[in-house]
Amino acid sequence: MKVRFGVAPIAWTNSDLPQLGGDTTLETCLVESREAGFSGTETGVKFPMDPKVLGPILHKHDLKLVSGWFSGELLKRSLEDEKARMMSQMATFKALGAPVLVYAETTGTVQADIKAGISTRPRLSDAEFQAYGRKLTALAEWMASEGVPMTYHHHMGTVVESQRDVDQLMANTGAAVGLLLDTGHLTYAGANVIETTTRHARRINHVHCKDIRPDILKLARQKDLSFLSAILEGVFTVPGDGLIDYHAFARCLANMGYEGWVVVEAEQDPVKAPPKAYSAMGYRHLVETFRAAGFEIIQ
Repeated sequence: MKVRFGVAPIAWTNSDLPQLGGDTTLETCLVESREAGFSGTETGVKFPMDPKVLGPILHKHDLKLVSGWFSGELLKRSLEDEKARMMSQMATFKALGAPVLVYAETTGTVQADIKAGISTRPRLSDAEFQAYGRKLTALAEWMASEGVPMTYHHHMGTVVESQRDVDQLMANTGAAVGLLLDTGHLTYAGANVIETTTRHARRINHVHCKDIRPDILKLARQKDLSFLSAILEGVFTVPGDGLIDYHAFARCLANMGYEGWVVVEAEQDPVKAPPKAYSAMGYRHLVETFRAAGFEIIQ
């Protein structure tokens, strides 16, 4: 089994909280990402989306394009409108060889509203999940036909957040809807990471790894903090610096035969948690745990 380790630029510059790393250049982000040990990166707010521009930049830093976020609005848009919104990013990702595109439904989301407690997020009924699942499957099948498969990101503050939501999403969509397994978001939502990973093993086509500081998680739940407020408090950190058992998680991925990218995505205040140092810490912990589980790490 082979895995590659990538990193998300959100540790250097947070697109939803511009005060966190807003003055950090893309050059600094990419230099430090490679120096920390990573061989790939996801896209971020400072990445040019013209493949003729981005391609040479990534090549200069010896980094592959792993994936990147797309703010989905399929709940309120037609399938054709959603395809049109995605077309440019899909073309860039295909040109640069990204294996998947990260899709998250953001209709009604409170993830970027610093005043909205996480409990105020939107929710879907069973019937609404069925209707949404049909549209999402059609979109995912189109994405696969275009050469950039979907990996769906369950995310705090959105309609797919909890373990029940993930189960409903998987139950009501076809095989073209891949699942992005995010350890940090699942833990924050109160889900069982190992159980969810095992249950949906066949659908997982991308992995995000971040850790949780248990004292901050307790505070966030007690005060019903907004997602952004919890980030400012430091709820997320890199693998090996929180409560998640990455040895167990790596063994779980090994048991299911996972191969592909594993991405460190841990948004924090870069002043309190210097991105290069923390990302390198996360990289080292993943190398240790994944090797112990029997994975070969590819650069």
